[in-house]
Amino acid sequence: MGIYLNPDNDGFRTAVRSKIYVDKTGLIEHTNDCLNTEQMYICVSRPRRFGKSMALKMLAAYYSCGCDSKELFQKFKISKTESFYEHLNQYDVIFLNMQQFLIRARTQEVTEYLQQVVIEELREVYGDLFSERLTFLSEVLERIYVKTKKKFIFLIDEWDCVMRERQESEEQQKQYLDFLRDLLKDQPYVGLAYMTGILPVKKYGIHSALNMFWEYSMTDQFDFEEYTGFTEAEVRELCAQFGMDFTQVSDWYDGYKLRQFQHIYNPRSVVAVMKNRIFSSYWTTTETYDALKTYIDLNFDGLRSDIVQMLGGAHVVVNTRSFQNDMRNFNTKDDVLTLLIHLGYLGYDSEKKEAFIPNKEIIEEYENAMGNGGWAEVMRVLKASEKLLEDTLNSNEQNVSEALDRAHTEVSSILTYNDENSLSCAIGLAYYSTRKDYKLIRELPTGRGFADIIFLPLPHTNKPAIVVESKYAKPVRSAIQQIKDRQYTQALEGYSGEILLVGISYDKTNADKKHHCMIECITK
Repeated sequence: MGIYLNPDNDGFRTAVRSKIYVDKTGLIEHTNDCLNTEQMYICVSRPRRFGKSMALKMLAAYYSCGCDSKELFQKFKISKTESFYEHLNQYDVIFLNMQQFLIRARTQEVTEYLQQVVIEELREVYGDLFSERLTFLSEVLERIYVKTKKKFIFLIDEWDCVMRERQESEEQQKQYLDFLRDLLKDQPYVGLAYMTGILPVKKYGIHSALNMFWEYSMTDQFDFEEYTGFTEAEVRELCAQFGMDFTQVSDWYDGYKLRQFQHIYNPRSVVAVMKNRIFSSYWTTTETYDALKTYIDLNFDGLRSDIVQMLGGAHVVVNTRSFQNDMRNFNTKDDVLTLLIHLGYLGYDSEKKEAFIPNKEIIEEYENAMGNGGWAEVMRVLKASEKLLEDTLNSNEQNVSEALDRAHTEVSSILTYNDENSLSCAIGLAYYSTRKDYKLIRELPTGRGFADIIFLPLPHTNKPAIVVESKYAKPVRSAIQQIKDRQYTQALEGYSGEILLVGISYDKTNADKKHHCMIECITK
């Protein structure tokens, strides 16, 4: 066993010995199906904290002939599958952590240093099969394959670090991609190539240097969905095990919506809250809010409006196709929003092509990022939202109307009222502070239409539910009447207690150009 060639299983062994370990070995069955097929090139991109490195350690422990992992996997899901013994510890594995190579190369080219140290390890095992003069890793592997017919499995962690940390050097990026293409594409010695990173494969013009890879990213994970993060069932089980409130955990860390698995959780944050028993943003322990601030401050037309709408609970349509899969070349606001999806700062509905802020943890990151300049008017609205909620709970209609007037004045340069949807977004923003005690639901299906906004109280908050209906250029009474006529309150399944019906209207053609509010209280 070596560092790069045939690593041992210590990394995975450490993971399964941990107090909290969620069985994701089902992933191995998928990679077994891809071995030596047209699907053997896999690029999985996810945000930090989503278990990418953990998955690679697991795959190394399973495939590497440098260790015996039968006992280690025996109690996990993969051991029950037909392919378990067929591939267990049967392959030469080359494990490359590109972040380490980038750091250690120093003044050398990254790929030059990488080839040097990997060839040194290969020489210890296969030195009699290739010449001393060979310095290209691909040539060395070709010689080994010709004489042994043995295939290699490549596990590449942080594959995109050159793209992220050498953003200014297009030439260095292209050289690195050419190296990977030469090493992997159409090479007979490749049995499987599994790469992980934050970004999908880098594009140049209309094609990619690594176009043989099947990509699984935050815009569509396809059949790797279950292994993107923790599923709802897995989080429920952890909550039961550690005595944590599932609703609160969901409110804080859920929100990454995929096609089959509608609720995917940030694994690291879930583990942290189970361990610490304190609800907080654990995002900042691995990344500063400056990273987010850099992107939301970019001056693209419509970007600030989209951010404000999402802070208000809205979803915005995003075209992810034009994104060049790097962190430097942005041509439109959609490119910026797509990057935020890949970084985990936005969730994405691949069927509706919509982005949104996924949960309370990420909302706090936006608040931190906006707190230092550039977003002063929005921050004033957020800070005033506590008083707005208090006035709403006290049914003080006049104060609510005036507070909405002030909020509208603050954000009018960013978010313009054009219809009921934009009015609803502004209302969601004005009620920002409700997220401490409420779950905000926009466009909730009721069977007879969609309720604009529902604030559902979290368990043990002892607060009433709030149903908000907004009307643009219509009387405020019609909003209350619509809530009743369409029986929106019936959609609050499992809830009993007081419900505040809040009607809000705004008509810019009126002389006063003010918001009007009506509040009624009913009991369910």
